[in-house]
Amino acid sequence: MLTRAPNKSGRLLRTAALIVGLAVPAQAVFAQETQSMNQTATETPASDSLSVRQQAIIPVAAFAAAGDISGLNSALNEGLDAGMTISDAREVLVQLYAYAGFPRSLNALGELMKVVEQRKQQGITDAPGSEPSKAAPKGDALLEAGTANQTELVGATVAGPLFDFAPVANEYLRTHLFGDIFERDNLDWQSRELATVAMLSSISGAQSQLKSHIGMSMNTGVTEAQLRQLIDVLASKVGQAQSEATQTALEQHLSAN
Repeated sequence: MLTRAPNKSGRLLRTAALIVGLAVPAQAVFAQETQSMNQTATETPASDSLSVRQQAIIPVAAFAAAGDISGLNSALNEGLDAGMTISDAREVLVQLYAYAGFPRSLNALGELMKVVEQRKQQGITDAPGSEPSKAAPKGDALLEAGTANQTELVGATVAGPLFDFAPVANEYLRTHLFGDIFERDNLDWQSRELATVAMLSSISGAQSQLKSHIGMSMNTGVTEAQLRQLIDVLASKVGQAQSEATQTALEQHLSAN
């Protein structure tokens, strides 16, 4: 279980204030620790190295967010060759809509379909992966689950003047992103957050959100060493700009915490 010392409450408030890049005053954020954490979200990594599968997800997420279909094609082929399942890739590309919009998500999913079919014609059988073990809740139950997931990832309940001004924005975050997507347990929360960090590294003007998700990824159990490895993967597989943006966000997060 993820634990936090009492003297870290200020850190939690700052983390909550940074969610989705919003400068929410600390006094408007109400920290409420949850008593139990999603097991896949908080499992302590066995080592400080990313798995081959997690490394494969990084360029897929980054190229898809940038709308670089040629780069995505190569990343998908390399990832599937390395053992990433079709389900892993599909979950990442569906999740992309929450950060880069439906057009890039749908285009990326279309490319995945094309890649899988081409590989099939070449006699390559890729592992299908798994589907969620349960159906996502609906209605009020979905909002409740999404709110709990958001609180676990951020480390505190998220509230503030902007959400008072546009409460539907936080409702969408809680139902669509932290509910519909993060309730799908066929991709663990660590991998989802690593994918999100990679996506945001490729989106211009998203530095604040990138910094926020660096913190959220660490709340799931991703270590500083693993994030530095993610930065290395971005540098070698995607581009220097994405690597440098993530490096800056990581250093900002560490200095503030």
